[in-house]
Amino acid sequence: MTTQKHSTPTSSDSTPTSSVTGAIALVTGANRGLGRHIAARLVSRGAAKVYAAARNPESVDLPGVVPLRLDVTDDSQIAEAAAIASDVTLLVNNAGISRPGALLDTPLENVRAELDTNFWGVLAMVRAFAPVLAGTGGGTIVNVLSAQSWFAYPGTNGYHASKAAAWAITNGFRLELADQGTRVVAVHAGAFDTDFTADYDGPKEDPADIARATIDGLETDSVEILTDDWTRWVKSFLGQDPATFYAELGASGA
Repeated sequence: MTTQKHSTPTSSDSTPTSSVTGAIALVTGANRGLGRHIAARLVSRGAAKVYAAARNPESVDLPGVVPLRLDVTDDSQIAEAAAIASDVTLLVNNAGISRPGALLDTPLENVRAELDTNFWGVLAMVRAFAPVLAGTGGGTIVNVLSAQSWFAYPGTNGYHASKAAAWAITNGFRLELADQGTRVVAVHAGAFDTDFTADYDGPKEDPADIARATIDGLETDSVEILTDDWTRWVKSFLGQDPATFYAELGASGA
């Protein structure tokens, strides 16, 4: 994790649409952290049904959801989930992991684990649920990414690589699924306060605010949702010389 400028997320000013009210949603990694907040927000904002997917569905304690067993690294469980949740109109790929360490010497299985969940898991979920969404009218896919989709940082570069790859396939799926009327949305966030960031001592957003900004963005025509000012600051450097960004990142106290 990296030091970031703390701020309150704000939603888009675009004209709202009806992508959440009445939706039948599936959220991966919904038993805790941001996934739990997103599932709760969907329930409160009028989703008709929310499948709360987790490796251990017994750990899902959120009222008003349908627990669903799902490990996004297990192809058989993904296929079973697609068969059970065949009415889904909104897929939220939130499940993610981080295994801190340097690329040069961290165990390769740690990097593979990050890619298995953060990249291959997203790829497999979209491939499995694209036909489901086609059958329910097109629908929406939301891939929860990261501000680190766009930059490297010592100690978290396996995570960075996995999220950069997930960003790339998100853009690719957006083009490939356009003909069936499926909207593909990228959500980017900085650090927020969950057990995922327990070892990070810098400023953290409230995950409830990140979930709110995500759902607000879904109710607009946005295909990319930047949930906090830190993320918007990082994104603003993408058209510049990378050296400028990394100099600023160092100046920020990272």
